[in-house]
Amino acid sequence: MLTTIYKKVRSGYVAWVEEIPGVNTQGATKAEAKANLADALREFVAARRMLTKRESARGESLVRESIPAFR
Repeated sequence: MLTTIYKKVRSGYVAWVEEIPGVNTQGATKAEAKANLADALREFVAARRMLTKRESARGESLVRESIPAFR
């Protein structure tokens, strides 16, 4: 399980995923910040998957496993 943090600021809200540095955003409302954060997390995961595919294409020996949810 990942944790989202919302901080009220003058212009609205800033938001980030506590466990993943760099996944952060902002919005005029908390709902907008939440939607933007979901997009940011999807983009982050997509980028990481693309980097993994590149490593695999270079002949790197990789093992992919799912991990159970953690708290």
